[in-house]
Amino acid sequence: MAMVPEPLIQGGVELAPRTSLRVGGPAQWFAHASSPADVAAAHAWSQAEGVPMLVLGGGTNVVVADAGVPGLVVAVVPRGLTITEDAETVTVTAAAGEPWDGVVAAAVARRGAGLECLSGIPGFAGGTPIQNVGAYGQEVAGAIEHVSVFDRTAGSAIRLPAAACEFAYRASRFKGRDAGRFVVCDVAFRLPKGPPTTVYADVASALARTGATNPTVADVRAIILDIRRRKGMVIDHADPDTRSVGSFFTNPVVAPGDVDRVAARAGAPPPSFAQPGGLIKVPAAWLIERAGFARGDREGAVGLSTKHTLAIVTRAGARAADVVRFAATVARRVEDTFGVRLRPEPVFLGFAAGEDTDVDYLLGARN
Repeated sequence: MAMVPEPLIQGGVELAPRTSLRVGGPAQWFAHASSPADVAAAHAWSQAEGVPMLVLGGGTNVVVADAGVPGLVVAVVPRGLTITEDAETVTVTAAAGEPWDGVVAAAVARRGAGLECLSGIPGFAGGTPIQNVGAYGQEVAGAIEHVSVFDRTAGSAIRLPAAACEFAYRASRFKGRDAGRFVVCDVAFRLPKGPPTTVYADVASALARTGATNPTVADVRAIILDIRRRKGMVIDHADPDTRSVGSFFTNPVVAPGDVDRVAARAGAPPPSFAQPGGLIKVPAAWLIERAGFARGDREGAVGLSTKHTLAIVTRAGARAADVVRFAATVARRVEDTFGVRLRPEPVFLGFAAGEDTDVDYLLGARN
């Protein structure tokens, strides 16, 4: 075997405790990467041993297979936050292992606008460009200046400007055509000191109730945190409804004709939000509820949150197979009812095509 300093590489490390769903089996091999040098060492080991390498961040957006994950799983957990500012802008550079909400809090404390609506989202900063994390009218794509990565193809560290990241709705080149190629090491966010984003009705109505006529980014952050807590979307180990990956499905972006079909079958028009190219975004939670599901619906140890129908939660005894089966049940009923296919948000680790029809259905929705 390749010589790698211990304890960089470990065998048979359980992954379930490292994820918010608390399901799944062990990693065949496991490593902590606390620096770009550790990432490079882990990559070199996987290359020498001829095993695949997969990255685990905060574990809040993954479903790990019950059989575990073959190959090397690398927990990328470098810490560090650097902030520079002038009269008009704030630049926050976060190492990949920085807890995301702390990054938002640091930006808001300096009046930086552009991340406040992403308050309370669990996980690490390094995962945000991969998914192009977004909520309540903001996406990280609108604030990212550059992403520093380890390029596994070239075997070296490089810096990618935001324009090279190919951001799209809940997507990027890190999740698309270059999935697995880059390991995010840090992310720089450049933010103007300006007014907050208040485009979503929930946010605007909450501000109106407070009487705020000139809200600050701190005001909006407080409101977002309150909204997310009430929906069980802020991790709280005392709240079983936060044992989830947050939103399990993305909001479908469809053609106008699809919206007309949904309205006809539902007997009412869905909430809709205009998107580029004449497309329309429809809330997945609305479709799930109109397809006959309700908060708290369960199949055994897996079900919908009692606070929000877009979150699939696990209880004691749940297995990854139960999560996959329940998610496929929800998505199939929505498709059968409305002809709209829901796309899962989380990453599936250790699952292989052809092993399970439910897995194939969910993974096929990504295509």
